[in-house]
Amino acid sequence: MSHAPDTRLTGSGPALVTPMHEDGSVDHASLEALVEWQITQGSHFLVAIGSTGEAATLTPEERRNVVARIVQTAGGRVPVIAGATSNDTAAAQREARAVVEAGADYVLSATPFYNKPTPAGLERHFEAVCQAADRPVILYNVPGRTGLNQSADVTLALAEIEGVVGVKEASGDLEQMMAILARRPEGFSVLSGDDAFTLALLAAGGDGIVSVAANEVPGRMAELVEAGLEGDFDRARRLHYGLLPLMNANFVESNPIPVKWALQEMGRIGPGIRLPLVPLSASGQATVRAALHAAGALEETD
Repeated sequence: MSHAPDTRLTGSGPALVTPMHEDGSVDHASLEALVEWQITQGSHFLVAIGSTGEAATLTPEERRNVVARIVQTAGGRVPVIAGATSNDTAAAQREARAVVEAGADYVLSATPFYNKPTPAGLERHFEAVCQAADRPVILYNVPGRTGLNQSADVTLALAEIEGVVGVKEASGDLEQMMAILARRPEGFSVLSGDDAFTLALLAAGGDGIVSVAANEVPGRMAELVEAGLEGDFDRARRLHYGLLPLMNANFVESNPIPVKWALQEMGRIGPGIRLPLVPLSASGQATVRAALHAAGALEETD
């Protein structure tokens, strides 16, 4: 593997929710329908079993089955990226092998949580994940969930590992993102991990978004990224500010509580969510419903 330009991932891809029945079991029929809708609406790639997909409370077999079903439904029309994260390197390797066996085109692997590894430990960890994956690996920096920020210098060092082809940056630190963009290797993708930073990252030279809002408005998130990549920032700004209330509402409570409720309201998935997450509160519902109306999402359920 190398940082060849043809491995560079660009565009908008939803961090897909995992639809569930009321009893918490995975709803594969709704998942397939969601994937089909995402592709017809113009999403450029799909991201399976990340934090929005409740990977932490899916069993290994469920995670494998969800990825396999997404891959099968996508049918090669768009790339499928699958999460493979653990704070136990051996477990992260097992996860990476499993999602690749299920057909994933890329592996998305977050910085190990809780352990607080040193930069040397991160390098060894991601080398091991890349060796196990035998597919391009995208780093995922999300300090709000892991307790550890992967600095620009560390990300750029990890970018030299064979097999590492990009980063999903959810640090909320635009200066850090720009430091990565300024010195990244050829072919190395920099994707936003926060919807609200999409416009700014594109303006700085970034490549796209792994998006929560794309679950609800995939067509407009794809259009926003396409406009930014084409340099049409008047159009990109209009789209961004039109969607900003929804982007913010999706985090009125812990992700994916609001977006799963929104998709249920849109008639796309059932009510299931797994503990320790609970359904959206009444006040949260009012906020998300207003944002969905403002974005026109409730009128786009066909």
